[in-house]
Amino acid sequence: MKSKHDLDDDDIIEETNETEDESFAKLFEQDGKQAERWLEPGQKLTGKVLKIGNEWIFMDTGQKGEGVIERKEFLDSDGNLTVAEGDAITAYFLSSSQGEMRFTTKIGGSASGSTQLEQAWQAGVPVEGVVEKEIKGGYEIKLGTSRAFCPYSQIALRRVENPEALIGTRLTFRISEYAENGRNIVVSRRALLEEEQRQLKEDAQAGISEGMTVVGTVTSLQDYGAFVDIGGIEGLLPISEIGWNRVKDVRDVLTVGQQMKVVIKTIDTEKDRISLSIKDTLADPWDQVPAKFPEGSFHTGTVARLDTFGAFVTLSDGVDGLLHISKLGAGKRINHPREVVKEGEQIEIKIESIDRDNRRISLALAGPARAAAEEEVTMTEFRRQADDGPKGMGTLADMLRSRVQRGKK
Repeated sequence: MKSKHDLDDDDIIEETNETEDESFAKLFEQDGKQAERWLEPGQKLTGKVLKIGNEWIFMDTGQKGEGVIERKEFLDSDGNLTVAEGDAITAYFLSSSQGEMRFTTKIGGSASGSTQLEQAWQAGVPVEGVVEKEIKGGYEIKLGTSRAFCPYSQIALRRVENPEALIGTRLTFRISEYAENGRNIVVSRRALLEEEQRQLKEDAQAGISEGMTVVGTVTSLQDYGAFVDIGGIEGLLPISEIGWNRVKDVRDVLTVGQQMKVVIKTIDTEKDRISLSIKDTLADPWDQVPAKFPEGSFHTGTVARLDTFGAFVTLSDGVDGLLHISKLGAGKRINHPREVVKEGEQIEIKIESIDRDNRRISLALAGPARAAAEEEVTMTEFRRQADDGPKGMGTLADMLRSRVQRGKK
């Protein structure tokens, strides 16, 4: 027998090859074991259909060995196969034996017995059942040859307004309790729905960023705005971001189920909040203000709201101007704008100045509106004098003479 020092080149090469082959075999074996350990019972996996047999469907799992699912899981009510080779399917891992991995889409068909249900409970695999009837505290669910109980609180994410409407429906559940060899089974549909929501939320959050424009659906209306679903995740659309016009009641402009484009303004991952805007999808009306409402021009506006310091007048969508209280009294002091104008009234105004940077427009009364304001102030003054008691005819005569003189002008 040759010693290590007596080995020639051929012997060294042969020994090296044997060592490499042995190492590769060990690595391959370890890799296979790691691949099998990578899948946990109940774990969801998506793969392509490789082959469809008489009883089994073979699935590419991306692991060492093929996955198999019973063919009957993909038959519709008429016995027709619902998948084809090459289709992507999602299934739950059950167990592995001799390189073959067993999967299922769900358990709970007519042939499902207590053994399958116990496996589903242990692996966390969803089960399919029919809502048979209402019983005290919830529903009786038929799972194959067994029966289970689903509390009212676990049948949906929110309270069901019409519990009887679920009777006879086929739904998917997760077994939360399994006892007495299957004689005491409690299921939850809410657990699955919450998982789906979390997954949708994670997928949605990964695909959005501030400044993006997305399509959303209104899910609920509040006094302060609306909650909008933007693909598995909800954001708040504040009332101030619905449009350039001032909105008093969100219900006047939005309805539940309505779809529209929104811009994602902010994302606060710590507080789990997303702020949305419709306004940012629209053209800024102030871009046209200098050309549309030049200083010195005359226009008709609508009194939008009154304040102690003046009246805000809407000139066009998203563009308001301020008619200061000092411009309403026709040179005479008034206590409140309501003495001259009222909300909703259309008046003639003049553009006095524009502050583009601060989005402010100063207005003045013009034309008939100015004359009407002067007359209203005069009549108000007359009423005050009348309320103060008789002052003699001189005061009334002076007032009438003043009105005649203004008319001649």
